[in-house]
Amino acid sequence: MASATRYDVEKGGRKREEEDAAAAAAAEYRQREGEREWVPWLVPAIVVANLVVFAVAMYVNNCPSSSRGNGRRGGHGDSCVAGGFLRRFSFQPLSENPLLGPSSATLQKMGALVWDKVVHGHQGWRLVTCLWLHAGLVHLLANMLSLVLIGLRLEQQFGYMRVGIIYLVSGIGGSVLSSLFIRNNISVGASGALFGLLGAMLSELFTNWTIYTNKAAALVTLLIVIAINLAIGILPHVDNFAHIGGFFTGFLLGFIFLMRPHYGWMQRYVLPSSVKYTTKKYLTYQWILLAVASILAVIGFAVGLSMLFRGVNANERCQWCHYLSCIPTSRWSCGN
Repeated sequence: MASATRYDVEKGGRKREEEDAAAAAAAEYRQREGEREWVPWLVPAIVVANLVVFAVAMYVNNCPSSSRGNGRRGGHGDSCVAGGFLRRFSFQPLSENPLLGPSSATLQKMGALVWDKVVHGHQGWRLVTCLWLHAGLVHLLANMLSLVLIGLRLEQQFGYMRVGIIYLVSGIGGSVLSSLFIRNNISVGASGALFGLLGAMLSELFTNWTIYTNKAAALVTLLIVIAINLAIGILPHVDNFAHIGGFFTGFLLGFIFLMRPHYGWMQRYVLPSSVKYTTKKYLTYQWILLAVASILAVIGFAVGLSMLFRGVNANERCQWCHYLSCIPTSRWSCGN
């Protein structure tokens, strides 16, 4: 019994020593290779920008003025929310916007994603501007909380440049897929970009597989988070096509921008001089994943944009795809 206990203690000690060695190797690697922990500023800046844009949208919306213009007298359920307190910044009636936000007309004026305006009005810039608009305060806070939880970690590890590219390009990818399937509703929000960061986290785990200690736990946890968020997208009035498009865009971009040196290369600084280690900084499979992801990303954007600006209705090409965004039940129906 005593020998078994001693074995467990020794085994635990060796495990801790290995973990300490790995941490020391990572620290030594960062010091000698110039890689460092970044101080995140881009993600907080994006959060502030979204808050400012929402405040501007509410100012432009001016619910009290539009309500008078529409002949509303402030009856029950038809008055501006918090009109006496917020005045010009008050929210639209809950019957019109239960998320505590502006009207759809205001969102369209400020750059919401509208298929007809993008295709026939040649307003492709809406693929980008819609990422900075939100349907309401509830929508805004949920997205910004998610951005802080996901984005800060990525920016600390990989820096503002790579995270910024993934965020913006993933958001555009989500907008493109959304426009291909949704024609009669407007779409706003940073959800596509946020799902792009989730997708990048998943591909980063795969491409940097050798440097993770608890691989299975990290993979299962991330897959559960992704599955839950995608499942929420099948509710009505949620643009799950933007989520899916952003996720797959970010998944491909993660292989391209988030590749890190493998474990053996990082550990070489703490190994004895007599021990031989590989001289390759990146493994072959990492380069293969980068090449394949680059090709698929270029093809995906080329095909998606071509279909969009030719006015192709993707619902006609895929009869069941609309279920990816909304599944009708006895409690609600789904419309395009």
